[in-house]
Amino acid sequence: MSKKVLIVRGGWEGHDPIGATDVFIPTLESAGFAVDIEDTPEVYADASTMNGYDLVVQCLSMTSATVDEVDGLRRAVAAGTGLAGWHGGIIDSFRASTDYLQLVGAQFAAHPHAAADRGRTDVEPYREYTVRFTEAGSAHPVTAGMEDFDVLTEQYWVLADGLNEVLADCSLVPGDGDEWPEAVTMPVAWTRRWGSGRIFATSLGHTVDVLTDPAVKPLVERGMMWAARQ
Repeated sequence: MSKKVLIVRGGWEGHDPIGATDVFIPTLESAGFAVDIEDTPEVYADASTMNGYDLVVQCLSMTSATVDEVDGLRRAVAAGTGLAGWHGGIIDSFRASTDYLQLVGAQFAAHPHAAADRGRTDVEPYREYTVRFTEAGSAHPVTAGMEDFDVLTEQYWVLADGLNEVLADCSLVPGDGDEWPEAVTMPVAWTRRWGSGRIFATSLGHTVDVLTDPAVKPLVERGMMWAARQ
């Protein structure tokens, strides 16, 4: 029996939800997944449909979901459906839902570019930083054998909880206009278990060129495969 993946994509066009998810459809199909695509989270509220999926790949930035939709997603994951995503598509999806935040265990809070956000034009919106694999990451199936790498992209300040297993992190260094006094360690990639389900997320993925980076694409691909129903 073939595996099934549900891709739910939409929301803020700046994250190119169609282009971003299209990057990974060939990988999923090559791994034996039949791919279904939805452009709203309405399907989450349909328990019988959700029970048929082995994996949900979510790319919904700055969107909203009903109580029934979030509850349906929670129930599906708890029953064994995997959940995977990147950047705002998973950790900046349903800001008003505390039940969703508890499920994914992390939330985008801010960009480390306070001066640029206040309208200054002399502050670079992207930063170059090093993604470092943690001790846990060196032994985890998603990231074993991967080496630290540098990336030039948007950097996320992430609020996260202790249930996450952080596989990679970075230093978020204060720059011109930032108020915090010293570098802060931020998670970049992590896994999480929820009932019988698995969750993979990464803060990387602001643009398609980042997702196709040879250091980033395998990270997301392996994360999706790990998260899928076992």
